[in-house]
Amino acid sequence: MEIIIANESHFKYAKIISDTISESAKVRGTGIAQRTPEYIIKRLENGNAVIALEGDQFAGFCYIEVWGHKKFVANSGLIVHPDFRNQGLAKKIKKAIFELSKQKFPDAKIFGITTGLAVMKMNYELGYKPVTFSELTEDPAFWKGCQTCKNFDVLTRTDQKMCLCTGMLYDPVAAKSEEKKVNAKSFKRLKSIKEHLFLKRKNK
Repeated sequence: MEIIIANESHFKYAKIISDTISESAKVRGTGIAQRTPEYIIKRLENGNAVIALEGDQFAGFCYIEVWGHKKFVANSGLIVHPDFRNQGLAKKIKKAIFELSKQKFPDAKIFGITTGLAVMKMNYELGYKPVTFSELTEDPAFWKGCQTCKNFDVLTRTDQKMCLCTGMLYDPVAAKSEEKKVNAKSFKRLKSIKEHLFLKRKNK
């Protein structure tokens, strides 16, 4: 199994990706926006997607969308083919697209909306935090993409303030700040341990 950055050579998988997303929405009965093969191809050709393959067989997919003049990016369309589910592949794909997002758009806030508990857990482990929709992009093109979701009427009735999905956000600035705090705390603890050991040896 390999997870790689998609390119034009993967256009042949566009239909199966689109079909897999549609079938998943039907089976799960949850709000998943539909994606046409043409839509998928655009994501494949700009290097903003990752695809998982077992030889030549399609296994999984996820792509990046850019919003608000590169201030926000979304990791969308996460899907694993039924033949490869329950193997931890979704988590690997999610991490791969997350790392690609940080590499290509280091200053952007990374966000997603989902109804799936499994995806929420993966996002949380990567450093995402639950947020209100007002903290996500205001780009109307993003919200237009929700029109094919069966819960779109909820979104429109609330003036895009809430829906059945949960909004989650990774803020690189906040993440760096949190990392510095953790490192400072770890250093302080290590220093305290060393000082304790030094005093213990000195008193022997």
